Amino acid sequence: MASGVLRTLGALGCGIVFGLGLAISGMMNPAKVIGFLDVAGDWDPTLALVMGGALLIAVPAYRVILKRRRPVLSGGFSLPAGEKLDAPLIWGSALFGVGWGLVGFCPGPAVAAIVTALPAVLGFVAAMIVGMALHAWFSGELTRRKGSSGDTVPSPR
Repeated sequence: MASGVLRTLGALGCGIVFGLGLAISGMMNPAKVIGFLDVAGDWDPTLALVMGGALLIAVPAYRVILKRRRPVLSGGFSLPAGEKLDAPLIWGSALFGVGWGLVGFCPGPAVAAIVTALPAVLGFVAAMIVGMALHAWFSGELTRRKGSSGDTVPSPR
């Protein structure tokens, strides 16, 4: 019970810090994101600095964390199993990029922006959820999940 509460509080704390970072950096502002993506027009490079700063912290932290036997609040690491570039990955990446460029939102900032209750944000998040559900249904992911126990991948150690 106590570990479940700790896990929930840890997730809540991480979500709050992530959401605050998105808000402070401007990633929740679609106009700013589109300005960053408009490299041939009136380009706004500030989000490149945000992403660079995030990478400066994340890359070394990732290497240190994966040397641990397991995460602090979980039984194991959840890492991607596939390493090849296949058609679903390429099409999914392209769809993500087109959506990000057209609307100025990607999933994290869109979810964080729900608190604004703006109709455009709520519509985007609703469409995103419908898209994820359709993908899970068409790909057969729902039936695979029902058969699995949610096991995590062991540490690469």
